[in-house]
Amino acid sequence: MARSTMSARDAAEAAFKKTTTKPIEAPVAAKAPTIPGAREQVSLRIDRDVLEHFQADGPGWQDRLNAALRKAVGLA
Repeated sequence: MARSTMSARDAAEAAFKKTTTKPIEAPVAAKAPTIPGAREQVSLRIDRDVLEHFQADGPGWQDRLNAALRKAVGLA
């Protein structure tokens, strides 16, 4: 019968290491491309008078605020 070159202690340590070692994780994939024209929900703090200005004309104030921001940054 062939004799093992690994001691009982080495075998136990190898078994322990095998069961407790965290597996290598695959790299995280890049974010999926965004859909053109899609909107993202954000939380934004703006002055009360600015908010009232855009809400004064009723529904659609978020679209008007978005249009004003696009114009301000030169995207409109």
